[in-house]
Amino acid sequence: MMMKAIVITRPGAPEVLQPTDRPTPTPAAHEVLIRVHASGINRPDVFQRKGNYPPPPGASPDIPGLEVAGIIEAIGEEVTRWRPGDRVCALLSGGGYAEYCTAPEGQCLPIPGELSFVEAASLPETFFTVWSNVFGRAWLRPGESLLVHGGSSGIGVAAIQIAKALGSTVYATAGSDDKCRMCEQLGATIAVNYKNADFVEGIDQLTGGKGVDVILDMIGGSYTPRNLQALATEGRLVMINTMQGKDVQIDLSIVMRKRIYITGSMLRSREESFKADIARALEQRVWPLLADGTIRPVIYRTLSAHDAAKAHQLMEEGSHTGKIVLNWDV
Repeated sequence: MMMKAIVITRPGAPEVLQPTDRPTPTPAAHEVLIRVHASGINRPDVFQRKGNYPPPPGASPDIPGLEVAGIIEAIGEEVTRWRPGDRVCALLSGGGYAEYCTAPEGQCLPIPGELSFVEAASLPETFFTVWSNVFGRAWLRPGESLLVHGGSSGIGVAAIQIAKALGSTVYATAGSDDKCRMCEQLGATIAVNYKNADFVEGIDQLTGGKGVDVILDMIGGSYTPRNLQALATEGRLVMINTMQGKDVQIDLSIVMRKRIYITGSMLRSREESFKADIARALEQRVWPLLADGTIRPVIYRTLSAHDAAKAHQLMEEGSHTGKIVLNWDV
């Protein structure tokens, strides 16, 4: 059986994303086959399209897409939890821009509450990333404070809401007053417009000179030494991207004096068992908050799957707040 898919025809600009026909994949013994109704757009998809982020072994080499929502069509012989007809969202290593995709059983989650396929497709990549880094690697605890850079991004809106709901004080940075207001509406105590204010000075004033306990940073570059200044004693800096650059200079005496932890991770290449553990933690701790509306998906724009190139253009323009999603039902 054939399916429609959006493929990267060659490394380049958004227009290299083109629809084509591909054979429908067959699930392995521990996988499910999902009839995709919606596919989330993420910045790693853009990096892959440009040729700067090759997929891990076993993932589709030219079909991007790290998260989907849909209905299980078939299951592998070793699958025990899911059945055909179940509504799920799933984290993938690639292949999500297609009418059908396969996913490991453990990387699937039930769609929370009454969320739509579009809303559910916006969750896995960002929520898995936030949970594994903010609560796993940086062990943010209730009563502690978190600073989220890029607070209006997909990662940002997830981090703000989860941390706030689980008992932390949240601060954020964003690139416009409107984006800052949105961050505050989602639960940030204060959001700093980094284009006209210094976040280090802002955090110093807001915390009475203490600093924040955890910083989630996707910027890197010149932000890195300033992050160390903004951290509290025994604070934790967790890196998930280096959009401003990976080569930085820092004052190690600050690290030693404050006893700072610097860490980071990449999710896509991690083993399936690790991702399955995150899925179970999310289902227990966060999915009920999505089901009751305490945490909500933030959708900036929904486009037809055949407008994937336009979706990537929107992502690169950087004016979006929240997630961009492809809808396969229109």
